[in-house]
Amino acid sequence: MEIHYTIDDIMTTSKNKNDIEMSIVIPVFNESENIKPLIIKLNEVLDKTGKNYEIIMVDDGSTDNSFEVMQKLIDNHKSLRIIRFRRNFGQTAAFSAGFDLARGDIIVTLDADLQNDPADIPKLLEELNKGFDIVSGWRKKRYDNFLTRQLPSRIANYIISKFTGISLHDYGCSLKVYRSEVIKNIKLYGEMHRFIPAVASWMGIRVSEVEVNHAPRVSGKSNYGIMRTVRVLLDLITVKFLLGYSTKPIQVFGLFGILSLLLGFIIAAYLSATKIFLGHPLSDRPLLLMAALLIIFGVQLCSIGLIGEMVVRAYYGSNDKPTYMIKEIIEAKTKK
Repeated sequence: MEIHYTIDDIMTTSKNKNDIEMSIVIPVFNESENIKPLIIKLNEVLDKTGKNYEIIMVDDGSTDNSFEVMQKLIDNHKSLRIIRFRRNFGQTAAFSAGFDLARGDIIVTLDADLQNDPADIPKLLEELNKGFDIVSGWRKKRYDNFLTRQLPSRIANYIISKFTGISLHDYGCSLKVYRSEVIKNIKLYGEMHRFIPAVASWMGIRVSEVEVNHAPRVSGKSNYGIMRTVRVLLDLITVKFLLGYSTKPIQVFGLFGILSLLLGFIIAAYLSATKIFLGHPLSDRPLLLMAALLIIFGVQLCSIGLIGEMVVRAYYGSNDKPTYMIKEIIEAKTKK
């Protein structure tokens, strides 16, 4: 027997914890052949932890029969909950929906392609119990293509660590464990799910990393490509800005604006002095045009900074809006 929820039931559903201690969030996109063996492995591992758990699978607009496979499993796996998107919104939105609906105090994420090993979850939980807020998996030995997956990933990991100040070997590993109070206070956009440790750093969180197994893909097709790395690097610029100036944009735009204005006024003063005291003509001086451009550019940057300040205040004062659209939520009916 299944229960179907609409988007209006999300907040009510998420508040009814029913003593759930741990939530497993899994984005799914065209992984029909991997879903059943993954659920079987997860239940075997999670039952041994002694924790009450739920498995949340987010169907991110799959075009194969992934949703139908999950529906068939739900009656025999009472811990399974299904979130179905109306279309493909991307992995970050899928994680975000899972986090919003998760009822556990601990949230575990992993991919649905069976390349993450559920047997590593207890090891991550053990590390979390040492006082950490986020524990990230490190796929030290990977079975992906070196040129299209491993090399871009290593470059991206190095750049991300340098930019954010959070040193991790493998930002792209989906196998992670979070404390609920940390992850539920973070809004995700773009490809931001891999930057969660960096974005959460402003909260004073403690991050650790544990080596995990990585298996070659047996069935299905990888949804990752070289262009994903480009999108990740673009999002990194956003993350760097958010970490340093998201609540004070005037400090970055205003700084460059003042420097531009100052340089423009210095050049203008120099040209004025040469005109007044030396009688040099200004009509054929390129420096005059540069001074005017620098002053105009400085005014524009300061204006952008002020507008940014107003946008920030409007943003923090507005209602939160999700980055996805749920069609339905399905879970097994509990007996009374």
